[in-house]
Amino acid sequence: MSSQKHARQPFGDIHESEALRIPEDKAEQLVEALNTDLAATYVLYHQVKKHHWIVEGAEFRDLHVYLGEVAADLEEGADILAERAQALGGVPLSGGANYEERAPVTPEDKDVYDIRTSLENDLEIFGDITEQLREHEQLARNLGDPATAELLRGILIDVEEHGHHLEHYLEDDTLVTENSIE
Repeated sequence: MSSQKHARQPFGDIHESEALRIPEDKAEQLVEALNTDLAATYVLYHQVKKHHWIVEGAEFRDLHVYLGEVAADLEEGADILAERAQALGGVPLSGGANYEERAPVTPEDKDVYDIRTSLENDLEIFGDITEQLREHEQLARNLGDPATAELLRGILIDVEEHGHHLEHYLEDDTLVTENSIE
């Protein structure tokens, strides 16, 4: 437990940036959106990392490597979100329980499932985050902050790409003939 008596900046307070010159009321909305994205991203990060650790079966190697790459990309995106929230004069959300409480996505429980179910659960959250990032990119543009919009757009592109790849992993194998599965 911290022994600090006085916070330099309470969570939720915005200190307007002289460098960015985003009005405080707009920065507050942007920081709120970024912290929501940060929470959702970390919830997905931890779920994907879990699947990276527990994947088994014939696809183990490819999925283990791929899910490790996905987790790294999510962590990089989370870092971008947190740093932008700070640059806008806010305090980035931190802490595991805070992420799940704040995230508009629901992670799977702590049990281990077959990898198809796990990837389906990941894909669901990727879809939710995709929609949310699109909304927040538009919010940033509407509030006159093209830099935040572009950062969100970059993260959105990565999230969409990973979601699309997960769809491919979940597709039926079109090379399997009916005779081979009988």
